[in-house]
Order: sequence, then C-alpha cells, then structure tokens
Amino acid sequence: MKDLYHTVNPIIRIKENELLSNETFHQLIEAESFEKIAEILRPTIYGKYLEQDFQFDFEKKLNQELFATYEEMIALVPEPEIVWIYTMRYTFHNLKVLTKAERMQENYDYLFMPDGFYSIEELKRAIQTGSSSRLPAEVLKSIREVNDYFKESTILQGIDVIYDRRFLKEQRRIGEKLGYQELLEEICHFIDLTNIITASRCLLQQRSQGFMSTVLSSAGSIPREAFLEFVNKPFEEFKTFLRWSDYGNLLAPALEADTIDFLKMDLIKDQHLSEFYERSQTTAFGPLPALAFMNQKDMEATNLRLIIVGKRSGFTKEQIRERMREVNEL
Repeated sequence: MKDLYHTVNPIIRIKENELLSNETFHQLIEAESFEKIAEILRPTIYGKYLEQDFQFDFEKKLNQELFATYEEMIALVPEPEIVWIYTMRYTFHNLKVLTKAERMQENYDYLFMPDGFYSIEELKRAIQTGSSSRLPAEVLKSIREVNDYFKESTILQGIDVIYDRRFLKEQRRIGEKLGYQELLEEICHFIDLTNIITASRCLLQQRSQGFMSTVLSSAGSIPREAFLEFVNKPFEEFKTFLRWSDYGNLLAPALEADTIDFLKMDLIKDQHLSEFYERSQTTAFGPLPALAFMNQKDMEATNLRLIIVGKRSGFTKEQIRERMREVNEL
C-alpha cells in the first residue's frame, strides 16, 4: 500500500500551510492581553473559535480542532491504523480516566480526549462489560486485565500501570504489522525514552525491582533487565549508563545537574520524536508526511493550550517559553 500515499501527500503539503509559524507563537507569547491574542489568531484557522471571553473554554475548541483533523486524516490515508498509532495515546488516556471514574463513581468526562476512532460511550460500555464490537482485541484484553486486577486489589495506580504497559506493547505490535522501518524506529525510540523517564523516577523513589519490572515495557530496544540492574545502586551509576547509551548525547542537557531535570527530559523526548517526522520534507511516498502533519498539529494545540492557560494563570513569558514545544516548520 505504500505507493498509494503519493496521492495523499500533495494534499498534506497544502494543509501544512495552515499551521502556525514560530513567529506567530512568538507574537502570542509577547501579547499583553487576550484581545491581542485574538487579533493575532483571527486570520488563522483558529479564528472561528474566538468568541467573547474565548480564553475560558479554548481548550475545548482545541479538542474540537484536533478531532476534526483526525477524522479528516482517517478518511484521507489508505491505512487508518497510521492515524491510530498516533492517536492511540489518547485512546489509552481515555481508558485510564474512564476506568477510574467507573471505580470511584465520579464523572471525569471533561478529561476525555478525542482520538478520532472511539467515542466516550463506546469506551464506557467496554469498561463496564469487557466487550465491544469495535474496539481492537488487544485493547479489550487491556480492559479485562484491569477488571481482573480489581478482583484482588483496590489500588488505583494499577490502572495506570496496566494501561501504560499495554499501550507501549500495542504501539510495537501495530508498528511491526504496518511494516514501515522509519515508523518502527520511531516507536522503539518512543518506548525507550518512556522507559528511561519511568526508570529514572522509580530509582529516585527507591522502588523495588518487582515494581519496576511491572511498570517498564519490554517492547523497546533497551532490554528491561538493563534498567533493573540499577535497583539499590547509586543513582549516579544509572546516569553514567544513560550517558553512554545510544541516547547519551540527546539526554545530556537533562543530566547536567545532580539529579535529572524531568521537565527537560519530557521536552527532549517530544522534540526528538518530532525530528523523525522532519524526513517528510524529502519524502514523497509512505506515511511519514501524514504523521508529520498530525504531530505538528498536536504540538500546535499543546503550545496554544500552554499560552492560553499560562497567561490565564499568571505565568511569566519566560515560564511559558521554557515549556513550549519547538515547531518544526515543514
């Protein structure tokens, strides 16, 4: 199916022109009022969301825009799983949120993130019944594993542990099924960096080897056992391991202090994965341009949400700027 993307990618190139530039984000950060922000955004595709006092519900509008983008991409690409491999993070986020809501008899619907595939009603039914005619078999296995877990435990953290592990495993499975080498490489890097961040937190919290074995994924290129070796050892030894790993140069800015700068680590992870998609600038075939566009759209929404919420909450320009995801202008 790879050759079919040559009819898709010219359309993607046109849609890239709708993305906000780094200069626009700079102007938004410098804006001294929401009136000025509205003035800057009015000529863009976000102009239709700028009602009076838009800053108080703009996050919902961003979700609407993302949902519309995912639906459009699903209809456009020859392999819808290409879209889901990107939006799957939201599927599993929704499962975590809705499962907790079910267990605690609370309403967390406001935390639902659209993934373009599965509605909130479908996920709620699957969580309640353990079955679905639409959800993939592996997702249903995740739901059933969580349900089985609660037959013996009431600790909510288990929900996150099970769904996070299953999410990474499903990423690897779909990547291997689709068969695009660049995509599978990106997935392995995503899993490795997720494991590195998780292992770092666990080691600093002095978690047990058993706990770490449960929360770390075995689907990456770095064996899970490599992380477990550092339990009960000085944390500096783990940092040395990271410095000499394939990710050493990448992670160096987050390893300079006595411990680990997790804010920098998260930013490095997002930026590194985004750089995989830059290859789309010279790629006419395959799914990379579609993935690049979705990634840019997602980073755009993240940055807009940060600017609006940050200014609403009284963050300084510098506080907003240091949390921004870099926009790669395609």
